This record gives sequence, C-alpha cells and structure tokens, in this order.
Amino acid sequence: MAESEGVTTSAVANSNRTHISQSKNGVNGSDKPHKSVVIFDCRPERHDAMERVLDINGLDFNDFLQSLVIQIYVSQTNLQQGNTLHLLQTEDQILPVATKEHIVFLPHYDTLVQSGMYEYYASEGQNSLPYAFAELIDNALSATSHNTGVRTIDIRLLFDESLGKHAVVIMDNGCGMTSKQLNNWAVYRLSKFSRESGMFSSDHAGYVRPDPVARSLNSDISYFGVGGKQAVFYIGQSTRMITKPAGSPDVHELIISKEEFERKERNKEDIYSGFIRNRKMADSSHVRDDEERFLHGLIAEEVGKDSFTAVVVTGIQPEHVTFLKQDFHLWTRELAHLYHYYIHGLNGNDMKASYRNSDCVSNIDIQISLLEKFPKIPRMVNLREIDNDMQTLYINTSADTFEFKACTDVDGIVEGILRYHPFLYDRETYPEDPYSCKEKDDDSIVLNQARGKRPIFECFWNGRLIPYTTVSEFDWCAWPKKTGTVPAECYSRFSGVLFTNDRFQVSTNKLTFMDLELQLKNKETLFTRIVNGQEQRVKIHKEFHQWLKTCHEKWDKQVKFRGFKRTITRTDVTTKKMQSPWATFSSIEWDGRAYKAGQYVKSQKTQPIFFGSVIQFLLYGDHEGDVYATGGQVQVAMVRLREPFWILFPTLPDKLKVTWPEGNPWTQNDVRPAGTPLGPLHVEILNKKGESISRIPSAMQNTTRKALSIELKVVWHSPNGDVETNSHIAAHSAKWAFWFRTMENLNKLGKYTLHLNTILNVNESNATVWAGNRLPNHTLDFSITEGSAERFVVGTVNTLLHVGVPFHIPLELLDEYGHPTHDLKVVLPGLKQDSQTLKISLLPGNPDSLKVKQEDPITVENGTSVSFDVEVHDVAGNVTAHPKLIISCQLQGIPGSTSMVAVDCSNTGAGTLVLKPITFKNIAGDQTVKATFDIPSQKSVAPVQRDLRVVPSTRVSRLEVYSQEDEDSLVDSMVLRDKEKIDWTAGDLLENLHYRLYDERGRVVPLSEEMARRIKVNWAADVSVEELAQGKLPNVPVPTLVKEEHFYQVSYMEELVSVDTSFTIVPRPDEPKHMKATLSESTVRMGEVLSGKICESGESTHSMLVTGVRFNPGFPGIRELNFTWRDFAEHVTIKLTAGVPAQLKLVDGPQEVGIKLRGIQTPFLLQLFDEWGNPSPDQRVVVTLKTSTPALKVSHFPLSEWSFNKKPIHGPAVKLTIIPDPNKPVKLVVEYNTNSVFPAGGTLTVFSVSVVSEEGSTIKNLNPANMSMLLWKGEPSGTSRPPSGVSYGTPRVDKVIPDHVGKYTIQFVLCVDKTKGLWSHQYVINVVPNDPVKLAPDLQPPTPVVVNNNVLDSRTLVEDMSLKLMDMYNNSAGLELSGKVVVTIKSSKGSSDKNLPLFEGKVKSLQFSLANGEAQITNLFIMENSPGQDGNEYVLLFRPSVPGYGPKNPLAAFELPFRFYNDVENRKQMSELTKKKDQLKQTVDIYRSLFDTNRQLITELSSRCSISNVLQNWLFGFISQKTADAEKMKLQTRRVCAMPDPFRGNLDVLGKIGHLALVEDDDVATVISWHLLGDIDCVVTMTTAAARKIYDDTQGKQQVMPLDTFLVWDLPLPHIRNGQDSFRPIGNPVFARDLLIFPENAENCHIVFGNLLGDTILTDDLDSANHYRKGVNLGCIH
Repeated sequence: MAESEGVTTSAVANSNRTHISQSKNGVNGSDKPHKSVVIFDCRPERHDAMERVLDINGLDFNDFLQSLVIQIYVSQTNLQQGNTLHLLQTEDQILPVATKEHIVFLPHYDTLVQSGMYEYYASEGQNSLPYAFAELIDNALSATSHNTGVRTIDIRLLFDESLGKHAVVIMDNGCGMTSKQLNNWAVYRLSKFSRESGMFSSDHAGYVRPDPVARSLNSDISYFGVGGKQAVFYIGQSTRMITKPAGSPDVHELIISKEEFERKERNKEDIYSGFIRNRKMADSSHVRDDEERFLHGLIAEEVGKDSFTAVVVTGIQPEHVTFLKQDFHLWTRELAHLYHYYIHGLNGNDMKASYRNSDCVSNIDIQISLLEKFPKIPRMVNLREIDNDMQTLYINTSADTFEFKACTDVDGIVEGILRYHPFLYDRETYPEDPYSCKEKDDDSIVLNQARGKRPIFECFWNGRLIPYTTVSEFDWCAWPKKTGTVPAECYSRFSGVLFTNDRFQVSTNKLTFMDLELQLKNKETLFTRIVNGQEQRVKIHKEFHQWLKTCHEKWDKQVKFRGFKRTITRTDVTTKKMQSPWATFSSIEWDGRAYKAGQYVKSQKTQPIFFGSVIQFLLYGDHEGDVYATGGQVQVAMVRLREPFWILFPTLPDKLKVTWPEGNPWTQNDVRPAGTPLGPLHVEILNKKGESISRIPSAMQNTTRKALSIELKVVWHSPNGDVETNSHIAAHSAKWAFWFRTMENLNKLGKYTLHLNTILNVNESNATVWAGNRLPNHTLDFSITEGSAERFVVGTVNTLLHVGVPFHIPLELLDEYGHPTHDLKVVLPGLKQDSQTLKISLLPGNPDSLKVKQEDPITVENGTSVSFDVEVHDVAGNVTAHPKLIISCQLQGIPGSTSMVAVDCSNTGAGTLVLKPITFKNIAGDQTVKATFDIPSQKSVAPVQRDLRVVPSTRVSRLEVYSQEDEDSLVDSMVLRDKEKIDWTAGDLLENLHYRLYDERGRVVPLSEEMARRIKVNWAADVSVEELAQGKLPNVPVPTLVKEEHFYQVSYMEELVSVDTSFTIVPRPDEPKHMKATLSESTVRMGEVLSGKICESGESTHSMLVTGVRFNPGFPGIRELNFTWRDFAEHVTIKLTAGVPAQLKLVDGPQEVGIKLRGIQTPFLLQLFDEWGNPSPDQRVVVTLKTSTPALKVSHFPLSEWSFNKKPIHGPAVKLTIIPDPNKPVKLVVEYNTNSVFPAGGTLTVFSVSVVSEEGSTIKNLNPANMSMLLWKGEPSGTSRPPSGVSYGTPRVDKVIPDHVGKYTIQFVLCVDKTKGLWSHQYVINVVPNDPVKLAPDLQPPTPVVVNNNVLDSRTLVEDMSLKLMDMYNNSAGLELSGKVVVTIKSSKGSSDKNLPLFEGKVKSLQFSLANGEAQITNLFIMENSPGQDGNEYVLLFRPSVPGYGPKNPLAAFELPFRFYNDVENRKQMSELTKKKDQLKQTVDIYRSLFDTNRQLITELSSRCSISNVLQNWLFGFISQKTADAEKMKLQTRRVCAMPDPFRGNLDVLGKIGHLALVEDDDVATVISWHLLGDIDCVVTMTTAAARKIYDDTQGKQQVMPLDTFLVWDLPLPHIRNGQDSFRPIGNPVFARDLLIFPENAENCHIVFGNLLGDTILTDDLDSANHYRKGVNLGCIH
C-alpha cells in the first residue's frame, strides 16, 4: 500500500475486498486545467501491475468509477492532479511487482518568508536593516539605469496610524516591468542569467553585460534574484508590487504575503501560485481594506507617469519601526555610505573642490521621508545632503591620493585609491566614525597611530559598498619591517577604497566578497599605477614609497622646535630608559604661531588648570639644530596670579566682533535716511587668540564659569538731551552666538550712538567691569536725516486775490515720517516772482560708468600682487550703489593662467580689487598684461582696461658655482653647470669654489650675512658665515676610492624663493708611488691552493691579481712570497700548515679487550695525519663509533672512525669480547590470569613476577623487599615510569581491589641498587561493580515536608528521583536486572502511629518499573485530606522486587523520611529546619570522608617510608654520577668561540653574545648558532650610555645592544594554556633559550637571549615540528 504525507483512504468491497489506496503527493501542481491520475492494478490475477494514466478532467467520483470499469465500492475522496492509486485485494497485500509513485517536492513557503532572517545578520554592532533597504535600492538603480534625465528613488516610511497600518514604500521612475517580468521577479533565486530558459523567458531582450566604466558604476547590481524577496520579508510580512512599463496603458499589481501562504496551506491550495492584477492608471477601487487607506493617495500619484515601480511593504516588524524612528540619522547615513559614488559621482563628495566636471556629476536622486501621526513633523533627507558618511569624511580630510589598478587572471579588474590624511601640528586628521560606539584599541590611542588596527581598504562591487568585507593591506603598502626614509607612523595615515567589477563573486545578500582578498594577494595579480587616467607599468612598491614620502614632506604639519640649546638627562622621568637623551629648545612654531621661553601660558584639559611662564621646550631624542616633531614637552614655572592679569592670559575677553549677516553694514559716522532698518547684528566675544568665547575662563577645572551677555543700547542725541530708543540684552546661543534682530524705529532726525557692552551677571546686577578691567565694548556713531519725499502739503493761501496780481501757492515736501525734505525750485515764467525753492531728497542715479583710480602705466614687479580702487558712477559722476553690483577683473597675457578676481560693491558703490601675485616663469624682460574691469550685471556700463607692465623682480632666481684660482682675477677658471659631472683626482680637494646669486634680470645680487645664512651645502656641516658672505664655498673632499661617485649640492632658501645647483664628482686614479700586496688570508694547508686572490696595486693606478699559488709537500712552517714590478718590490709571509686529515692511527692502547659491559679502563690514544704523514691539529672533525652488532652500544671516547667535511676517515679496529653477567637483572616478566574479573572491593588475582638476567636465566634468591607494586587509576603513563604521585607498596596475595569501578594500571619495580631501578611493563585491569546489595539514589535527596491541603505542590513527596541498584561501595550494579519498586509509607523508628498517610488515589502503595538496574520515581503525592498526625515524621520505603533475589539474598530498600503537617506555617518552619538538618548531615558525611582519607594517607605514607631509604640512596648515587660526568665534560675538548672580545670587563658591559652562553648538545649549538648568525659578534651593554660610547669609539663599526631597551620574555610553550596541555606533543618541544647555560650574569643573559631567540622552539625532528605546528594552529582556531 503506497502512502504519502499520512493521507490514506480505503474501502472494502463485498466480495473480493478490493482496496484502493490514495497517496496525496503534495499541494502544488500545474496551472493547466488538465488532470490525470496514475493507477497500478495490483490484484492477484494481475501479475504485471502495469502503470496506467487515467484522464479525470471534469469527472466526479462516480464518473471515475465508471471509467475504471471496476464495480467496487470506494469511499469518496478528492482526486488531485498527479495522484497515484493502487488497486489491492487487501490493505496488507504484498505488491506483485515494483511500482513507481509520482511525487512533487516543493520547498516550504518558510524558505521564502524566513530567508531574510538568515541572510541579514548583524556584524560589529551594526543593525542589518539598512542592508535590506539596499537590496530594494539596487533594483531601483538597475531599473533607472537607462534614464536620460534624473533617476529618482523615493523611500517613504508611512508610520501614520490614521492612514492605516505601518508601511514602507520604495518608488522609482525606472523602466517598470511587464506582467511576465513581474512573474519572473516573484520566482525565488531566478537570477538574470537564467531568465532565458523556456519557462522563464521574458518578452524583453536577454541579459547583456554592460560595457566597462570608471569605478564600475554601471548600476548592474540587481543580480541574483533573491535580494528583493529576502528584503521585503525581512522588513515586513507582505509586499505589494505596483509597476507600469513604458508604452503600456496598464498597471500591474502582485501581492505576496505570509498570511496568504498560510491560508493556502490550510485550504490545501497551490501555494506557489497567484494572480497579477492588470488595471487602469490611478484606479484604486480594488483597495477596500481600511488598514491600507494610504494606497489611495499612492495610486493617485500614477497620473502622468510614463513608467514606474513601487514596492509597498506592510506588516513591518515592531523592532524595525522603533529602529527606523529613533535612529533615522544613523541608517540614512549608512545608506549614503553604501551608495556614495552613485550619489556623488566618480570623485565622491569632495566639498573642497571649487568646481565639478559635468562627467563626474551623478543624476541619481535618493529621497527618504518619515511620516508620523500629527503633531509630529515629517522628517525628510536627501542622501546627497548627508555629509558625515565615512567616504565623505575620508575624501574631505585627505590631502593627496594615489590611484592604482589590479588585474587578475579571471578578467577581474580592481581600481584602487589611497588617500593621505596628514598630521596637522597636534592632531591626526584620519577621520573617526562619529557614530562608532566601540572603544579604541590599544594601538589606536598610541601617539601617531591614526588608523590603528583598522583595515586600509573598503571594498565596492559594481560601485556599491560590500559592508562586511575589508582588505587590511597589500605587501607593497604594509607596515615596514625596518626603519626607512619615511617615518613608520605615516603608514597609518592613509585610507583606501577598492572598486571591483562583477568578475569577483559576492554573497547573495551582498554583504561579503567570496575570495577578493585571496585573488588580489595571488602572485599572478598585476598592480599598476594610474596617473592622470593613464596606466603606468612601474614598480608599485617604489612608486607608493615615493608618494608616501612626498605626502609626508608636503602635507604633514608638525611642531618646529627652534633654538637648540643642549642635551640633558632628566631624573624626574620614572622610566629609566626614557631619562636620556632630551634635547632642549628656546622656542617652537605651532600652527603658524610662535611660542618662546618667558611667555605666559595656561594648561588645557588638566585639573586643576596651571598658569605659568615657559622655561624651555623639551624633545626626546638626540637632536641638534631646528627639528620637526609631532609633539614634545614644555617646562613651565608656576606663577601666582595678581589682578589685573589680562596681559598674562590670552583666553580672557579682548574685543567684540560685529558682523552684518544680511550684508547691509553701517559704518562709523554713517548717514542714513529715516526709517532705514538697523540690523540684524551678529556679535561674538573674542579673546586675544581670536577664539570665540561665551564665559569667563576659570583657573579651577570644576568651578562653574561665569556666563557673559551682550547689552545693546541706541541713544538719540536730541536737542533736549539724550534719549534711549532701544535697549536689548542677548544671551549666548550655541548656533548663532549673540544675535540682535532688525530695529526699524530709527525715524528721529539727528545723531545717534549704538552701544554694545559685554556684561557679567554678578549678584543679580549686570556688570561691565570685571577684575578691575572693563569688559569688551563697541560703539557706532551715525546720523539720521530726512528720507525720500513721500507726500506734499499745500501751505496757507491768501483768500483775497486780485486780477493780474501774482499769488503764492506754498508746497512743502515731506518724507514718510513728516520731515521736510530737500529744496525743490519751481519756476513759472512770466510771473513777477517766477521761482520758488522747495526742499527735495536727491539720491544717486543708476550705474553709468566704471572708474579705476589707478592710471596707466602701472608697473608691477614679477611675483607680487597689485590692488585697484574702483568706483561705480552715475551719469552725473556720483558714486552710486545698486543690487548685485559686482566688479570683476580679468587678466590677459599670463601664460597658463586665467585668474579672475571680483569685489562686491552693492552697498557702497566702491571697493578695492586685490589681484593674485602675477608670476611669469623665466622672465627675461618686461612683459605687458591687460587687466579688464567690467560689471557682469550691468551690460550698459562699458568695460575699463589698464595695462600692467611686469618687470623682472630683484629676488634671487639663479645660483651659480664657479672656481676661481686667483681672487684678484676677473676671469673664472671654471663654471660648474647644474648637474655637471667632474673628473677629479681621488683623495684630492676641490678648492677655490665660489658662488654668485642672480636676480630675474640676470644681475648679480649683492651678498650679505643674512643671505649667507640661507646658503646650505651638503658636504659640510659647519660653514663659516663670513666666508659665505664673501661668496666663498668650503673645499670639497674628493672620495679616495675610484669607484665612488658623490653628489654635491648648493642651495639658497628664503620665504618665497628656493634655488639650487648641483654637480657630481667622479674620482680618477693618481700616479703610482709604491706597490702593496694584499692577502685575503695568511695561512694555507699543505697541498691546497691559496684561497682568494693576491692583489698587487700601485696607489690604485694599476692593479694585478695573482691566483693559483700552491706549495710543494714538505714540513709545515713559514714560507715567503716575493713580488717585483718595474722598480717596485714587495714580499709577504704565509704560514704553511699540515694538510687535510687523511689518516687515523692508534698510537697507544689495547688491541683486544674482554669486558662485561662495564667499560674499558685502558685509554686509546689516536692521532690524525695528513696524506704526507704530518700530524694534523685540525679539530673540525665529527667523531662517530661503529660496532659489529647493533646490540652493542659504546659511549665516550673509544674511536673507530672520524669524519672531516662529511668524508669518513677509517681508523683502527679493536676487538671487544662481551661476557654476559648471570646475576645482573635486565628484565621483569609478569604473569597473571588475563581472564580474571576484578570486582570492586574484591581480592586481586595472583601476579607472578620473574627477574631475568643478561644471559636470559631467572635470578633467584632476591630479597622480596626490593620488589614493589604500583597501582594507580587511569591509563598507562606512556613511558617506562609511572606518573608522579603514585604510591608504592609490597605485593601481597590478599591485595584488595579498589572500591570504585574503572580502569587501573599496575606496574612492578625492582630496586637493583642504590642508583638504579628495573621497571616492568604497565598492565591495565578493569574494576567492575560487585554484586548489588541495595537500592539507593546517586545523591541523597532533601527531606520532603508535606502539608495536608488542596494544593498539589504542598503535597508533593517526590517530583523526580532516580534510584539504582548499587553494590556495597555505591557503584551502580545490576545493569542486566529488571523488576519493580514498591513504594509504601511506614512510621518512623520508635513511633506507634498506625494512622498512616495515603498516596494520591487513596492507596497505600505504588509500584514503579525497574529496568537495567534503575527506576525513575516521578510525581509521588499524598492524597488530599490524607490521614496522618500533624508534625509526625514518616518514612517512604522503596523496596525493590527483582527475580532471583529473596529472603536469602535480599536487596536493601531505600528509606526517605518526610514530615507531615496540617498547618502551612509549621510546614514552612519545619522545611527550613529540615534543610539545615540535611546540610549538617552533608557536612558530617564530608568530614567522615575526610577522616577516612586521612587514615588512608597515613597508611600510604607508612608504606612509602619503607622504600624512602632506597630512593634516597639512589638519588645520592645519581647526583654523584652526574657530578662525575660534569667533571669529565670539563676535561673534554669542546668548541669555543675564538672571536676576540676586547670590551668585556668594561663598566656596564656584559660582552659579546658569542661568549655569554654555553650549549651542551652539538646539534642544538648548530641550530642556535645559525639562528644568531647576524648577532653573534654584537656587544651587550647594561645601559644605553655604555652602548653609545662603544658605538662612537668604533666609529659605528661595532654592533651594540643596550639591555635597558629589552623586554622580559617569560611565556609558556604555546600548547600550554591555563597551566594545562591543549594537546600531547611529540618530539620533546622546548624553547631554544631554555637550552642555554649561562656561566655568569644568568638573569641578564636570560633577558638578552629571550629577546634574540624569542619564542623559537626546537624539536627532535621535522615530523615532530609539523605535528606541533598543526596542534598549535588547531588550538588557536578552537
């Protein structure tokens, strides 16, 4: 019967009981209406059980039966697509043949719903929600990649409950999706590469990889077909996709939700199916859910859009809502970091750039808005506006960049940028993450460690950040192992970014790269540098080092220490090695300011704050002259403050800074029309440093500083006295300091004064004086005159008029405030009085002309700037002002420069234009430059031009070096051109060098002492200023060696000028004067050619090499070599020694010896000879000894073979006759019954121990007391000896087996003599449990206390307890026994209570099953209202009943007493007392066990005392043997260090490293000598001063190491952790430093070699080393 998912239907017929079994194979199927089932006829008469497919499309169950043509009754059931039916005679019928059942196995919908939970994990304390949003933004970027205009991505967080449930909407104006593309989007893990198959092919073109672009910003980041689904189900539980493709009139909608999946599963519907709604634009009639009311407005926005896509996520997780609200700035900043280069373009958010290339500007606009319920204000941010993401910080704090490119063998291309963040005076500019909550590591807080332990490179994939992958460094930009020309701290001052293409694989969640760092660090990866966009094949390491060096020299701004005085030793420094040397200086230059000795200063960030005057500045290290450094120390003399002290401290208030934010400043004695607004005003209080302050500084750190305010008063000086028109007091604000609003009430005519006073609130009064000094103030005087005419008034007219008689009509023009304005003259011709003057207000007219006050010709010196005074005139020539009145000046005629400057004259109508310095390179004569002045906003104003005549400057522009033999001569004997090579005699002096300085016109610049001090030469440190002032240069020493070329330079530097010239001297040889023969060595072996070459030279003019010199064989001695050449002669002496050892002869000793393995007492005297019979003193030999049989082992000095240079020298043979000793024990043979069983507490079986001698016989008549047996618990020790702490004992026949089960090890030892013991093999016995005798728990449970009430917990006797059958030693026994445990209740001892409590169910006994010797007792309660006497103690009796155990061999029952109460309070009290009783009982048991242990220890110690004398004698013998060996070793010929050590014995000198330690083993000595090869001749001193003295005395030729700069090494071996071995090593690993023997100064020598050898470990062989290395690495991983 086939069955699937537990769904089976069956029916039985009346006659043949035919059974139909239906197997439901799933809930998913095809969307096609066609249905069919598969049928196997398995009745007995059908032997083939052929598979048949029956079409059931449109059939009900009866129709199906008719089609089946089988008249049987089958219970009705639903027939599903793809079901398999079996026709069976009976339900348990055996299938006659094998059948195939059709199944469908689709993943559970949790695969989709829960995918985001497993993909977006937190790392380094970051919330991963922004990365889920990033997946949806990736899709939007891909959709908008072909937009020609602005690419808009709008993210809306709709958290307004009045519009429905919370929702997140991501909208873009991309290409949209067709219904087929939308269907493909819903398919999980359908990547863009697999959408061209038959099932998933879309109606658009297939995937085409985009062309390569800079930074890989191709928007091709919607990739794997998983990110969008994972993201929406990580953010919420439902998503609605709304999209419209370009050119389509319809909008497509698709809804996928967890709720819909669950509904389909309950209804047994096809889960992975649904529908796409196709509707008209802006049609929201299908939205009827009140919780989605916000969709109406969202759908209404579709009008007018050609294409778009909107992702609507609902069912937002509550924790996500909280995070999105509270950390809005944090996650938007993270998104700005992810898409930094998509948002800001190729160059990133460079806020320092004055302009941007249009090709580098991005058209991507990502807007994020958070909408909450009123009255909360919506929050909106454009990612382009965020300026604190890490890439923005990296870009804007960098000073220079280094671009490179890496190519791998899989077409992978990586573009990289390194950015240098310089050190500025007192701080590193490497940016810190403003939102990082991590504490700095130790490395990042050390001085000059800008980046710390953080990796260098952030990694971008197709222009998008992969957040969880970083690259720490490459080999060519890693920290240097040795000190170079660039300080080490510079290697922590650069950050980097890598841009990869899609050839590098990333995880589907785009959080990590798969193998980026591995590929980039492959040897086949090629790195090239990019300069101005061009790829250069150069050595990247060299280019990077040069760039870093340039950055350090150009951009790092350090403190300049000036005025070097002397070097001192500071005893106030606690660390001894830091006490010296300290250089002292008189002044420093810091951030453009100079600080000198004697100045008053105040400390910052100290408690309390110190005041004092500078004594000197200190810098650690050996320095001379001016030097730059990142920091130092200052010595300050404390001073007592006396008021006033304003001069002492520049941090106190000094002046007020008044600015006009709206650009309408009022000047002193300004005249303004009535009603002119005054302000707004922005006021700052500045101290002498120019820093803005708001409080009075305090000398104490914890003292509250007094706040300052600004008082404003405007006083009108009226004819009747001063009147105060305005009075305001402004408090300080962190955003705008002190601010006063606009004042518009100045309409009285007359003079005014504006007073700004700094006030201090003291005792509720505003004081303007503090500490005897007035606080800063500011006064502005101005006048108010009548304004423009606004109206007129007709004066009084005479009402009696006469014909022909003129009359007056008085008119008075008034301004807005009723003040009479200027006079207006009205003329009426023909009248007797034809004119009248009225007052009018006349203002300047519109701009008409531009005036430049400076007239032609204007002469300016090259390299200097010039200023122009400009004015704007009206048609009448008056200076006039006008809005946007900006005057610009453009210079023409300067090669390579198009500088332009401008000045704003909108308020005054006049201004000063200051041009940048005009600089012509290599100017020879006068140059003409045209300056054009114009007003861009006033096209009607004609431009003005001025001609500038630029003349060569008088500054130094060229330096020339020449040689002049005669000072009075006017002719130069030799002029040295720049970079010229000069041949000169080696060892000679280049004398009579002079120099001249020329200005730009080629004129010689007269020299002065001030100019001479600026002359620097690189071949002499001390130069006479007087001679330099006369134009003389110091003599140049020519190198003595012909092969050396030296570079020489002369330079002149001042503030704006730097010129230099250089030359190279190539030494040439001189004429010969004598001949000299030089030998590489003065000793040669007989028969060998003199090694090296004999150099015959004549004062380096001629040289000859003599080779192949060999002497004839003879007697060793002194030989002389004579050389002659021309008239020169030379001879040298050479010592001829014996040749290479070739023979070994026995001079004295026995030829045949008979021994009993006790050694040969008669010594053997042997001698080495060369092939001519000369005795050889050579000690560089390796002695080996060979015997005729491997069983014979001989040590010490009998020789049979020597070897020299690994070539054997065969020696004489000595016959040894070995006589075995029948009384010498060599082996212990132990025999016992290996089939014996060792029950706990029983008696050991008989162990028979035999002692075997050398000849193989058994030795008898031995003292049994010399034989001991050792017994310990555990496995064998793995060596011949037992582990430490094992007890000894004499074997007995009745030796008792240990009480506890487990494995034990037995070993026997025979004490042969006082110094030697003979050990047997180690034998393992398995102690098993004894016969069971009782039923008991592993641990004694506490005494139960029950109360007779209706609460079940109060009536609980046993909740869960395990009882086991145990032997008499409490070992678990009876694992093969089963039975039952009967539980009853009895009275306690001595009690006669018959009214016993009853168990739950009103029973007196309960039974529990006993299986494998163990019974589990659970849920044991007394019944409610159980009988029993209040306060009595009863006993729970657990009696085992096991077949085979009866009255003759009973099993003891377990008894558990308990207390019975009717009162809860008594029960509580008794429960506490019972707990105390149990605790006391446990304590008694512990002490009893302790006493038993003490008795056992006493017994063991007594037994060990019996052999203590034997061990003591053995120990004394062993010490004597070792002492003899040591004395013998001293007499041996051993290797010594022949290196001279002339410094040993001096003060604070330990000696050379080769003399400080001894090594016992030759192999160890070879390894350590090789390891210390470069340091073996280094001298170790106790102090740095002693080391420097030796270094100076030897002119830097002797290596030195001061001990006070060393660290102390005292770490265990790596496999030892927390005092225990992490694994069992082989090969005897040991620190190399622990194998050294220090004859003297052991403690100091231990420190020296601990630093030199460090953690170097020696093992026996290579396999042991590999085993140890693997074990340590695995231990580090786990």
